[in-house]
Amino acid sequence: MVRKVSRWDPSEYLDSPKAIAAYLEAAFDDCDPALVAAALGDIARAMGMTQLANQAGVTREAMYKALSPTGDPRLSTFLGVMKALGIKLKPRAA
Repeated sequence: MVRKVSRWDPSEYLDSPKAIAAYLEAAFDDCDPALVAAALGDIARAMGMTQLANQAGVTREAMYKALSPTGDPRLSTFLGVMKALGIKLKPRAA
């Protein structure tokens, strides 16, 4: 018996500030920059990449590239995206 499996897209479930914050917090917990960038990319797709790129002050193409699993966003891009999403980072001791 062959089972049909569809690809899971997390952006379909990032529909509230609480869901977005929990998803991003889980990505940060792994301490993997590529995972954080990919999670931000998922969130940006859920929110609307073009609109978010405009709010963050970067082009849509630059946003896609920076927030891909192989991307390495500049700190200014990262902070711009976080601000556009309305998310604040709060450093805390490990």
